[in-house]
Amino acid sequence: MFKKYYRRGSVGKVIIEPWLEDKFTHEFFVPEYIEKLGQEVLKSYDLSVNSIQIVTTKPDKGGAIWRIETNKGPKSFKLLHRRPTRSMFSLGAQEYLVDVQKARVPAIVKTKDGKNFVESGGKLWFVAEWIEPLEPVSKDLEGAKHLCNALGEFHRLSKGYIPPKQAEVASRVHKWLSSYKKVIAKMNWFRNIANAYHEMPASPALLNVIDMFEEQGKRGLEKLNQSSYLELVKKGNAYWGLVHQDYGFSNGQMGSNGMWIIDLDGVAFDLPIRDLRKLIAGTMSDLFQWDVTWIREMIKAYHEANPISAELYEILMIDLSMPNEFYKNIKEVVYEPELFLNDETTQLIQTIVETDQSKWPALEEISKDWKGKGVS
Repeated sequence: MFKKYYRRGSVGKVIIEPWLEDKFTHEFFVPEYIEKLGQEVLKSYDLSVNSIQIVTTKPDKGGAIWRIETNKGPKSFKLLHRRPTRSMFSLGAQEYLVDVQKARVPAIVKTKDGKNFVESGGKLWFVAEWIEPLEPVSKDLEGAKHLCNALGEFHRLSKGYIPPKQAEVASRVHKWLSSYKKVIAKMNWFRNIANAYHEMPASPALLNVIDMFEEQGKRGLEKLNQSSYLELVKKGNAYWGLVHQDYGFSNGQMGSNGMWIIDLDGVAFDLPIRDLRKLIAGTMSDLFQWDVTWIREMIKAYHEANPISAELYEILMIDLSMPNEFYKNIKEVVYEPELFLNDETTQLIQTIVETDQSKWPALEEISKDWKGKGVS
């Protein structure tokens, strides 16, 4: 017997809730009531659906994606897990990028009454074109350059977006200082947890490095306060445009006419180099070392599509200097310390520290690029 993974709203309507996968469910399990809601939602479209296949799920958040075969070709059918007003923001952005900027992102299929979405179960559902063929780029320097160039183009084309009036405005432009402070504060959380669970295998390793990464965070915050950040944010959301927030080899793929960017559900206003920093840092983590040639070429590929000012380049260097990979990988300790602080985490910490050692000479070298000819 499956549990009921939903609750009733104030007027008796079903409200979609996150669900759990267990030994009785398969990998892409979706509760039956959600499938039934989806079938009802599809009746709002002028489509004859021949088949429907689940592609991915977010059970812990209450979202899912299906591929549907229709009389008008393959489509993507999505249940968005965020608040409806937040989802309206991302759908408005997707429409702007396609209709106004002619960007290579999937077009939204309108409902019979001309809307971008259907609201059901307290969530938004929508249909978009399924782009074929799409292939991930190679996980080498050339592939990374393709990703960076496509990212720069996406950022440039997203400038000027004005969200729908009913949408919740998602912006991180003004949140950098508070974000840095949060990272620093969490370091003390990690320290306290490691002390409280000192008998766990990974606690000594965590305690050995926490001071170093905390100091990195403090230096980063100090540099951000001394930079032109506060002046840059005055330019406003529409000036800077959107960041993807989850960009990488899966969400930037090569099509027949160039690079496409997909899965825009989490887009938000921000300084664009936040996406670039995440991509560079993640790639260096995969390489287990910070490679100056890779970093320079990735920045250059991005710069060709969306020029980086000297002021923005300084912010990029500061953001790269933050203990981002350490924080990203260790923050789960606050939820289940006894499960997290194991031998595997000890090895993870060692790998992060070893990779971090190569970061500083690399950043020192590329930080000088703008003192001379700049990125060219």
